[in-house]
Amino acid sequence: MQWTSILAIYFLFWVMSAFVLLPFGVRTADEAGVAKVAGQAESAPVNFRPGRLVIRATVIATVLTTLFVLNYEFGWIGADDLDILPKPPSQTGSPG
Repeated sequence: MQWTSILAIYFLFWVMSAFVLLPFGVRTADEAGVAKVAGQAESAPVNFRPGRLVIRATVIATVLTTLFVLNYEFGWIGADDLDILPKPPSQTGSPG
């Protein structure tokens, strides 16, 4: 696998991880017991920490990319392993 492909896969895993992690650990003003600023939305986060999000997304994306590349190289799970549809019945006998 080329390094540019690995980089693209890493980027996709990173973005996906960042979006999945966005709602975790974020509290609203009501939950934190902090007064709201005038015009602030009810769901606006009080303690958003983008640095922590970047670190967590980087770790998760690194692990997922490593597993993906290793699976690609060693073929642990392939498309044939994921075939969950039933096989069509074989036709035995001659048409009548």
